[in-house]
Amino acid sequence: MVGLGVALFGYFIYSPAPTPFQHSGQFAKASIEVAGTARTYMTYVPSRLPKGSPLLLVMHGSGENAAQSRVDTGYGFERLADQHGFAVVYPNARSFDWNDCSKVGDFSIDGREADDVGFLGALIDKLAREIEVDRDRVYATGVSSGGGMAIRLAIETPSRFRAIAAVSANVPVQENFKCNPAPSGISILIMNGTKDPLVPFGGGESNLLGLFYKGGDLRSTQESGQYFANRNSLSGAPTVSQTALANNVSVERFQWRSDSNLEVELVAIHGGGHGMPQPYWRRPRLLGPSPMEPNGPAIIWSFFERHR
Repeated sequence: MVGLGVALFGYFIYSPAPTPFQHSGQFAKASIEVAGTARTYMTYVPSRLPKGSPLLLVMHGSGENAAQSRVDTGYGFERLADQHGFAVVYPNARSFDWNDCSKVGDFSIDGREADDVGFLGALIDKLAREIEVDRDRVYATGVSSGGGMAIRLAIETPSRFRAIAAVSANVPVQENFKCNPAPSGISILIMNGTKDPLVPFGGGESNLLGLFYKGGDLRSTQESGQYFANRNSLSGAPTVSQTALANNVSVERFQWRSDSNLEVELVAIHGGGHGMPQPYWRRPRLLGPSPMEPNGPAIIWSFFERHR
């Protein structure tokens, strides 16, 4: 029985390492003190990056860290950074979850709610001085809890960012919502799998098999997109397109646009599970199907480039 248990654990949890990334730039680990608390992060800066280049924040999932975020995304954003010329920063949460808009979660530091919004804002200011990135071309993305944190940044501090993308995340329902929305909007992309066992595509309680993790009730992915379309005053139905991929996977896109510079895009991965879809790493089976297409980081950066 022990052997069977180990085998089942390995089957559902184990995942091979992603394809190695042959980088040309520089990695660094550093820290910053915010409100008396030391916060840490990792940066990747391509070689000979010009001053005034964009900056991308990539936020990890619950219980993870910056190093794991690199693996979870298949080093995809670093590959894109070398190709397109931008700096990447992987901030670390101090608590199990990022302190997003949900009232439910483990987001305390020494008995106080983590000021993750303040931390990320201070981090942007520090990197703008040190790396000399363009403050007007700062983007943010995240997966799972990191996606929830990206949603909070889009709601509360849109003026700090050019555009935002959230993966495996939805907006909390009103009863589970604690954020204070800013009066202005921002362009946002939400990318979710229809077979996500943790963040339900159709809305409901965020949990893993009802046992290991609970993150409160969330809106559906469609409702989350409509929430931001309403914030951005994008009226009317979205434009819908669909692309078939291998292994019974397809990508359906919903786009709300107008004559303004703001837009909202939903990317529904039909047949996809929890996590960033990308061709470099298969996620643990516990998190649902892990298709190797589409290339999530590439889709996100393409969306960001429309807002350069």
